[in-house]
Amino acid sequence: MALHPVQVNIKAVDPVAVGRFWAEALGWTAHHPGVTTYVAPPGELVWPDPVAVALDLVPVPESKGTAKNRTHLDLASTSTEHQQELVERLLALGATPVDLGQGEVPWTVLADVEGNEFCVLEPREVYRETGPIAAIVVDCADPRETARFWGAAIDWTVHEVADDHATLRAATGTGPYLEFLRSTDGRAAPDRIHLDLLPYPGDDPSAEVARLRGLGATPVDLGQGEVPWTVLADPDGHEFCVLALH
Repeated sequence: MALHPVQVNIKAVDPVAVGRFWAEALGWTAHHPGVTTYVAPPGELVWPDPVAVALDLVPVPESKGTAKNRTHLDLASTSTEHQQELVERLLALGATPVDLGQGEVPWTVLADVEGNEFCVLEPREVYRETGPIAAIVVDCADPRETARFWGAAIDWTVHEVADDHATLRAATGTGPYLEFLRSTDGRAAPDRIHLDLLPYPGDDPSAEVARLRGLGATPVDLGQGEVPWTVLADPDGHEFCVLALH
């Protein structure tokens, strides 16, 4: 039994506009299969994408507040020139600079067209083969404990675990990293960005949910009502969904 991350779920007042931004930012394609906007590598709609962790923009009535998202994307660059060109292109697409008190750092902090923070990283060898998304970064109180849960919850490999950070990546060595960074900020608002997990064909989603609850996950009621997916939170309170197989 195992689960694998298939998409980053992003709540948006205007999912078409936010999806368009991210499609252009990543060089991917925005699809509109229903009420959501699905952003994935170029080509015809394939769900789930066999390699990438895609983005799924979901409509909500509430705009993002002033609190920083606890989950954000880090974008990869291949050179200093590429980083600068990418930042300039993103600003032209509607991104805005963000000051989180980061000071003088080699990466650039921006926000998308609805205020979701993300970083454009300086070139790093570790991210050379990830594709445009270097990492999905999650703030947490205890990276060691959070990595323990996620290392057991999904079929990704734990690469590093320390007091201030932990990293996981798909066992195939493809796609982005999942990184947990120590933060004392805590949860200031419901998560607007979270991971969606999918069982493998032949696995029982309800059994997976029970397994996750045994690992320390807790049920979450966001007013979702009767839906084919299950909303849970990890031991640090990060919401995520276990999707139903199609």
